[in-house]
Amino acid sequence: MNEEGDYNHDHRDSRNEVIPDDVRCYREKEYWDARYIKEMIQRNNKNKDQESGRMNAATFDWFKTFAELKPLFNQHLPPPLFVSSASSSASPNILILGCGNSTLSEELYDVGYKNITNIDFSPVVINQMHERCSKTHGQMKWEVMDVRSLTFPDASFDIVIDKGTMDALLCDKGDVWNPADDVIENARQEVDEVVRVLKPGGKFIYITFGQPHFRRRHLERDCWKIELITIGDAFHYFFYHMTKDLLIT
Repeated sequence: MNEEGDYNHDHRDSRNEVIPDDVRCYREKEYWDARYIKEMIQRNNKNKDQESGRMNAATFDWFKTFAELKPLFNQHLPPPLFVSSASSSASPNILILGCGNSTLSEELYDVGYKNITNIDFSPVVINQMHERCSKTHGQMKWEVMDVRSLTFPDASFDIVIDKGTMDALLCDKGDVWNPADDVIENARQEVDEVVRVLKPGGKFIYITFGQPHFRRRHLERDCWKIELITIGDAFHYFFYHMTKDLLIT
């Protein structure tokens, strides 16, 4: 299976959507803006709030649901309240990269993780999800931001999670064994930014459908050891977790 197939196989099976002729559009903000608007309209045409007439955000999770991933999150996330280096209780500061209209952050919030920042380069979906969650998950933050150029200070987060975002950035029509320079650069910029904003001892979790021989190269850094858990039997997903060295600032 090729890199293009990796992303699109799940896309076709999960939503029964028509796959675009050029999968490089998955890397473009304009594509996602239009898609999120279309999905919200379609959802509300089927299930409209008759009393208020208010449009409600559609939601969708790529790859695996929170319920399916929860045992791994239980293993690899600190508890919702943990003892910090200052010997006081703290809630881990979590960053969700390319949040889209996933319910991942809502479900993490519901099990006690209140300090969550969601970012996406689509202002459409950030506005939709902020409105969706403002009353029920009010402590969460929503910001329009590109994962390749984060505006957060260094060492800001205990946990950074990417669930399919790098997969979208890696979509291309070329040779997956010899990716184009711009594809490699997209991944490099994202991972370098993750390293920068992670606290020493912080963890980067990356959930992907891409085979390890295509993905691992993009994750390699001197500051961590790459660890991998394979999910599923015949149809595999991959849960990477990397902990930033304590001596790296």
